[in-house]
Amino acid sequence: MIDHMKPKTLFLTIMLGLTAGAVCLAGDSKAEQALRDADDAWSKAAASKDLDKTMSYYSADARVLPPNAPIATTKDAIQKLWGDMLASPGLVISWKANKVEVAKSGDLGFVSGSYEFTMNDASGKPTTDKGKYVEVWEKQADGKWKCGTDIWNSDLPASTPAPTIENK
Repeated sequence: MIDHMKPKTLFLTIMLGLTAGAVCLAGDSKAEQALRDADDAWSKAAASKDLDKTMSYYSADARVLPPNAPIATTKDAIQKLWGDMLASPGLVISWKANKVEVAKSGDLGFVSGSYEFTMNDASGKPTTDKGKYVEVWEKQADGKWKCGTDIWNSDLPASTPAPTIENK
């Protein structure tokens, strides 16, 4: 599986894993619950297709790493990404955290879980995707948690390119 990953994707995957593993994590159940609650509220905002509310969960310097697309590093790019997704015909989206951990420092944490969304394909037929996600959250000066890094990817197999016919 790793043999077929693009070098950039492999690098980002490894770095994210190392970053999450390198953070000294503690069992601060109050902060973990706050992150779980924020993630759940964010999922509900996206499900209601509220772009402004969905955007409110990102930090000012957030980075979003969507599947099969360039990284979004500005508020405008992230807003366009989400705006396009939320405007997709037939969109039904949800996600659920299954792991939440907070650094001993109490100012950094991560949430990982699974997502599912359905939207209409080019022919108007509903198509469903399921996958996993990781969010890195940062505690802000006002005590609120904001997502600084957001990445998700599908559990569906990658599509294989159509065979090419070479002229001899």
